[in-house]
Amino acid sequence: MGILEGKKILVTGVLTDSSIGFHVARVAQEQGAEIALTAFPRPTLTERTARRLPSGPDAVPPVLELDVTNAEQLDALAGKLRDVGFDHLDGVVHAIGFAPQTALGGNFLETPWEDVATAVHASTFSLKSLTMACLPLMNDGGSVVGLDFDATKAWPVYDWMGVAKAGLESCSRYLAKYLGPQGIRVNLVAAGPLGTMAAKSIPGFGGMTEMWPKAAPLGWDIKDSDPTARAVVALLSDWFPATTGEIVHVDGGLHAIGAPE
Repeated sequence: MGILEGKKILVTGVLTDSSIGFHVARVAQEQGAEIALTAFPRPTLTERTARRLPSGPDAVPPVLELDVTNAEQLDALAGKLRDVGFDHLDGVVHAIGFAPQTALGGNFLETPWEDVATAVHASTFSLKSLTMACLPLMNDGGSVVGLDFDATKAWPVYDWMGVAKAGLESCSRYLAKYLGPQGIRVNLVAAGPLGTMAAKSIPGFGGMTEMWPKAAPLGWDIKDSDPTARAVVALLSDWFPATTGEIVHVDGGLHAIGAPE
């Protein structure tokens, strides 16, 4: 029996099989969960990717279109989940982040507010809006887990996405504060750089992927999303019943050291 046996989990951010969300969904299924996926902007691509999950092409989990910046779609989410047999949720995975190119790659001082606002709305406020959209289905408590990238430092090229991630970390703590009385835990997993489609679109991202494996005490494989997915699934499970407002680093230990040797 897996650690998510019998649980219903909503996973966002599955685009291709390199997406962290895909690997979370894979491990969640392997651990016994029934999952539903959200998709944006290409639900058909997510549906094709979902066929590669352990459930196979004949048992593809439901895929619901969801733009987390669209209030109407958020308002309709709980109803759509009920329509596909999810009368409750035990867990929600927030694996969503977006910033315009002008907000990345060393443009920090020139980025206009409109592009900063887009990054914060999609990458930070969406944790709160997604959680609230799912709240009607979490009457028995549950676990919300978001994907993070250590926001305690100013990273090369990450720029306003780093600011958005700092906001995500703060947002998770406030959600933990306000939703704790309802038995809902809110935690983040801060992963090291992984070779996702989104990461590859960041100008200069290759510099971090070259540095990280050499500097991390445990080493780091940018092609291996399994450690990150396992951490997310562990936090979704009942094995962390009294943990909320936490950030679990899955980065080979790089966050814990100073300047690399």
